[in-house]
Amino acid sequence: MYTSGALILTNDGEFVNKITHPSHEINKTYNVTVRGIVTKQDTQELEQGVIIDENYRTKPAKVKILKTDNQKNISRLQITIHEGKNRQIRKMCEAIGKKVIALHRTQIGEITVKNLEIGKWRYLSEKEIEKIM
Repeated sequence: MYTSGALILTNDGEFVNKITHPSHEINKTYNVTVRGIVTKQDTQELEQGVIIDENYRTKPAKVKILKTDNQKNISRLQITIHEGKNRQIRKMCEAIGKKVIALHRTQIGEITVKNLEIGKWRYLSEKEIEKIM
C-alpha cells in the first residue's frame, strides 16, 4: 500500500536471482516522500548505511534530496540501493526519524517506468533482459 512503480513479474528463477540477490548489485531507484525535512546529516547517514531490523546495517545508498517543503513539512528524496530487503526503504527512513508517506520505484537496473502510466504494464525488451543476464 502507498507504493507504486516498477515491478517485474516472471517465472524465470535465474532472472529473479540476478535482480534480487545483493551480490549482483542491481540498483533499484526510488522516489520517496517523507514527513519531515531531511537534512544533509540525514542523507549522509543513509549513504553510509543505517541499522534496521535490530542488528542489520544496510549497505551504502545513493541519496539525493529532490525537494523540501517547509510549509507542508515534507521532503522528496531519490534513493538508490542494491539490496532490496523487505520494506528496506521504509525502514531506512524510519532509522533517520522520517516516516515514508509515498514510495515509487522508478528503476530496476536499466529498466525504467519513465513513460509508463500507473496501472499499465509492458514487456521487457530483449536488450533489457540481456543487460540483466
